[in-house]
Amino acid sequence: MKRLLLLLAAWPLCAKAGPPYTTDDPEPVEYRHWEIYLATQNYLAQGGARTGTAPHVEVNYGPVSNLQLHLIAPLAYDRPAGGPTTYGYGDTEFGLKFRFVEEGDWVPMIGTFPIVELPTGNSSKGLGNGMIQFFAPLWVQKSFGPWTTYGGGGYWVNPGTGNQNYWFVGWQAQCRVAGWIAVGGEVFYNTARQVGASAEARFNLGLVADISELQHILFSAGTRFEGPLAGQFYLAYQLTFGPEAK
Repeated sequence: MKRLLLLLAAWPLCAKAGPPYTTDDPEPVEYRHWEIYLATQNYLAQGGARTGTAPHVEVNYGPVSNLQLHLIAPLAYDRPAGGPTTYGYGDTEFGLKFRFVEEGDWVPMIGTFPIVELPTGNSSKGLGNGMIQFFAPLWVQKSFGPWTTYGGGGYWVNPGTGNQNYWFVGWQAQCRVAGWIAVGGEVFYNTARQVGASAEARFNLGLVADISELQHILFSAGTRFEGPLAGQFYLAYQLTFGPEAK
């Protein structure tokens, strides 16, 4: 059980996501536009242990063209199987998404989204990693009519006792089935995040529902192909706004 709790604590609770998916994309928020999420992200392990955010706030802003500032401030929880639940502020996430290739007729969009996880959560209570983590990825994206697909991967620097650096790769595809809703799925994989642990391969199915130009609902859920985590789900209410195009 102790090893399982350490494994869950080593997993960034709300990182590496192009909401509602774990795989990210290279497309930043538009210039002077905002994205604000009130969300919860949850992981279920074998034996009934749970960890996640309840809730977290994510803020994205486009200060200049092709660049996005990113922040996640989470309230985290950790509940071992058969044990008490701990709750408090988790690890804070900062990031910069930069698109350096625009999408063309035959050229995919390409960008990067380095992320830093600051150890602001109490690691002894399972609410954080206890060490600074860093993710350096490369993402690509291409659209075909109602279809959009994106993916890529990167390298996580994951210090701490028993932890080790690891690779993450993923790919997503979604289709806008109506003017207000898009459905999709993803598969993703990471090498072992702890010494002696196993790799993880998982999938998610998700949807994005546009209530209006301002308000959106996002959801995804999935489970494993292999690895110790049994399942995960994500739910968010999103606001998007900015100056109108002239």
